[in-house]
Amino acid sequence: MSINKVILIGRLGADPEIRYTLDGRPVATFRIATNEVIIRNGEKETLTEWHRIVAFGRLAEICGEYLSKGSQVYIEGKLRTRKFEDRQGNQRYITEVIANTLQILERKTQSDYEPKETPSTSINNTVEEKPLEETEDFSLDEEDIPF
Repeated sequence: MSINKVILIGRLGADPEIRYTLDGRPVATFRIATNEVIIRNGEKETLTEWHRIVAFGRLAEICGEYLSKGSQVYIEGKLRTRKFEDRQGNQRYITEVIANTLQILERKTQSDYEPKETPSTSINNTVEEKPLEETEDFSLDEEDIPF
């Protein structure tokens, strides 16, 4: 038996980027920062770790609609490392968190970052979505969204 589960709470470093697969399924990518405070030589030091997050389907659409730079989120998912070739022909690897649960803990207000057209409020909702390769049906009604 093995377990591949990641739980993160952090803030977005930029607005999510939404793309679509060839068959029209939405994919959201964004990075979140997690911080750890350590004491080194009697001084507090903050260590920041950046995590690349990928969401598929309706969860990706929700990320695009409700998340922005500075939003604090709770993410559950699994690690996935993939190999690709860069423009110079070198083999590269990237490790991502494939999100299946998202909870928005806090959204930044208009004065904190770029202007928003609607007022910002706290939203606490959980949306679960299977990764792209495990999902067969993307038919969700607006009533299925928990907020």
